[in-house]
Amino acid sequence: MNGFERIAMLSVCAGALYAQFPPDTLPTSGNNQRALVTQFIGPVKVSIDYSSPAVTAGNGQDRRGKIWGQLVPYGLTDLGFGHRKPSPWRAGANENTVFEVSHPVQIGGKPLPAGRYGLHMIVDPNEWTLILSRNSTSWGSFFYEESEDALRVKLKPRKNEHREYLTYEFTERKPDEATVELQWESIAVPWTIRVDKINEIYLTKIREQLRTTPGFTWQGWLAAAQFGLTANPDTQETLRWADTAVAQNPGFATLDLRSQVLAKLGREADAKAAMEQAVNHPTTTVLQLHQYGRRLMAQNKNAEAMAIFQLNAKRNGDTWPVHVGLARGYQALGDKAKALEHAKKALAQAPDKLNRDNLENMVKTLSGTGGQ
Repeated sequence: MNGFERIAMLSVCAGALYAQFPPDTLPTSGNNQRALVTQFIGPVKVSIDYSSPAVTAGNGQDRRGKIWGQLVPYGLTDLGFGHRKPSPWRAGANENTVFEVSHPVQIGGKPLPAGRYGLHMIVDPNEWTLILSRNSTSWGSFFYEESEDALRVKLKPRKNEHREYLTYEFTERKPDEATVELQWESIAVPWTIRVDKINEIYLTKIREQLRTTPGFTWQGWLAAAQFGLTANPDTQETLRWADTAVAQNPGFATLDLRSQVLAKLGREADAKAAMEQAVNHPTTTVLQLHQYGRRLMAQNKNAEAMAIFQLNAKRNGDTWPVHVGLARGYQALGDKAKALEHAKKALAQAPDKLNRDNLENMVKTLSGTGGQ
């Protein structure tokens, strides 16, 4: 029996005794503290539950330089217990390291269904193999069976700053993917978890939630329609959500969104009528009109934007941010004199430093005394 087999045997014997009790009833076997890392990729929950060994042994021995290829053998190894077949490393200590994902994902371009998996590694100086096993309840890798593999992916290890305790860490995060790394001693091994068709997951959750508390509020239907406007391939469904929001609370926010959904459907006349309702609704505020005018400017509809800024002035008078809109509108149409007149009025009303700074720059630009 080699050194690693003796360590494995001692670990299993201690673990077998500790396993008589639920986790956390007794101190962890070998003082390999349990750890749990969780990361959401949008609506998808990913977690890794593991026990974390240290580079420094319990007797104080510094094992730097003796982890990879020695304490953790390269390749598949007879672990000295269990079925005695060549097996991978448990990618942690004590029980299975458990990888759990709430929805289907892709790892290394390979699909993985939602579920709980035992996480194992085949370690190599140049290329590691990530193994996710459908068996997540065994002790370590001592009874590992290749026939239970759900997925295998090749990984590239890299040099890393010293990490005393084995750690799993999510190092990069994007809306539809995240990179997780195993980090221990001087090695880090990353792999990427990707969620395909993430908007379909959001939409499924939205549909479920609309049958609960959010479905009793116009804000719930409005939020659903706002997301659906850009993410739902079924625009008719998005229109039904917008219609429900309008029915519960006809106002600028709901009518404006309904107009945008109608425009996406190519129903331009209906979209224009809904927007006119929004603009002329008695509850429409000065800020809502201003923001709508700015949105038109962003779409290079400067004449239409100017009409909204002028309507805002007629309806709300000398109120912030009416003059800001007029200054922007006249500037876009090339009337610098009128733009400067309203920029100065807006500057006198500016409610905070950010707006004051922006308007001071605008005044300087329009008067020819400074840059942007």
